[in-house]
Amino acid sequence: MASFLSSHSLLQLALLISIIEFSSAARTFSVSDQSQDPLLFQYHNGPLLTSEVSINLIWYGKFKPSQRAIVSDFIASVSSRRPTTAQPSVATWWKATEKYYNLVKTKKTSPPLLSVGAQILDESYSLGKSLSSKQIVQLASKGGQKGAINVVLTSSDVAVEGFCSSKCGTHGSSSSAKTINGKRSKFAYIWVGNSETQCPGQCAWPFHQPIYGPQNPPLVAPNNDVGLDGMVINLASLLAGTATNPFENGYFQGPKEAPLEAASACPGVYGKGAYPGYAGDLLVDSATGASYNAHGVNGRKYVLPALFDPSTSTCSTLI
Repeated sequence: MASFLSSHSLLQLALLISIIEFSSAARTFSVSDQSQDPLLFQYHNGPLLTSEVSINLIWYGKFKPSQRAIVSDFIASVSSRRPTTAQPSVATWWKATEKYYNLVKTKKTSPPLLSVGAQILDESYSLGKSLSSKQIVQLASKGGQKGAINVVLTSSDVAVEGFCSSKCGTHGSSSSAKTINGKRSKFAYIWVGNSETQCPGQCAWPFHQPIYGPQNPPLVAPNNDVGLDGMVINLASLLAGTATNPFENGYFQGPKEAPLEAASACPGVYGKGAYPGYAGDLLVDSATGASYNAHGVNGRKYVLPALFDPSTSTCSTLI
C-alpha cells in the first residue's frame, strides 16, 4: 500500500506533470495548497450507486472496432460474473470501493455490479466537432436513464469545452427526461476524451512523456493504443468517483465545487513507490514490454489508478 502523498508532493505533482484532480463534475488540472492534516473523506449522506448498473457507451466520432473493444472489455472486467483467475485483476481493483459502502451505517450496501449495456455509435458528428459541456449532457441523455451510467467517449478529433486546458474527463448527473409518479429522477453520466493527438502528455500519461517535469521514457501501453489506454485510466477514475459520489452528496473531501474523490485523491499513483513523474513499480509483459497492473477478461491487461482507502487514509494500489 503506497503512502498518501504529502501536500508538497501533490503540489509538485501538479506542477511537474499536470496530473489531474477531479471536481464533482470534472477531472480538472489544478494546483492547490492542501492542509498538512491527514486527508479525511466525509460522507455527505447522499445515495451511492448500488445493485446492477448498465454502462451505456456513446461513441462520438470515429473509433475502430478494436478501440471500442478495449473499453468494453474493461467494463466487462470490472464486475465479471466469470472473473479472470489471473491476479491482480480489474475486479479486485473495483472491490476496493466496498470500503466506502461499508462505512454507510444506515443500511448495508455494496458497490454496483457493472455490465456493458447499449453501445450507441455517432460517427457522423451529429453535434459537430467542438462540443460544449451542455452538449455532452445532451449526448449522455441518449442512453438509458434508469439503472445506468451513460458514458460519452469522444474521438481524438473532437474538441470539448475545457478538454486539455483543464480536464481529461467529467462525471456528473442530469435529470431524466421521463417522470415517475410526477417526479424526475437523476441519471449519472461520464465523459472521457481521446487525448492521443490533442494532449497525450496531460491525459495519456504515463503512456506519453509529460509536458512538464522529468522526461522519463513513457511506458508501453498495455493495449498498444496510447489514446485508448489513457482513456481507460480516466474512465476508471471517473467510475470510482461516480459510484461513491454520483450526485455531489456522497463521499468526497474538500469543497463541493472541486472535491477530491476515490481516485482523484491519489493522482499519478499506479503502483508502489510512485512519486512525481514515476507511476510506480508496475508489472511488465515479457512478450510486448507493456506495463500493466491489472488483468481483465479476454486476456486484456490494463493500468488502473490507486484508490484512496477511507479506513487507513492512504492510497491503495493493486501492486
